[in-house]
Amino acid sequence: MKSEKQIEAALASEVKKHGGIAPKFTSPGFAGMPDRIILLPGGRMAFAELKAPGKKPRRLQTARHRLLRRLGFRVYIIDSTEQIGGVIDEIENNL
Repeated sequence: MKSEKQIEAALASEVKKHGGIAPKFTSPGFAGMPDRIILLPGGRMAFAELKAPGKKPRRLQTARHRLLRRLGFRVYIIDSTEQIGGVIDEIENNL
């Protein structure tokens, strides 16, 4: 079982293979925002919350995810490396 840090590194690496970047996202003064922004060619973007396997977002994080989704952004909660390919495919194909 991989740690949250390992899953996060795998995401950044896989996004890079697809020609994009996944910078760490920090938002001083606005806690609960997702860990990473996924930026792919063609102006495609999404937010990613990384968790250790089986862990769930905190209540504040869930509220921030809802806010971002209401604004029209995609927010993914990733707790395994197996999810990464599907997430990138969805973002690339605007599914």
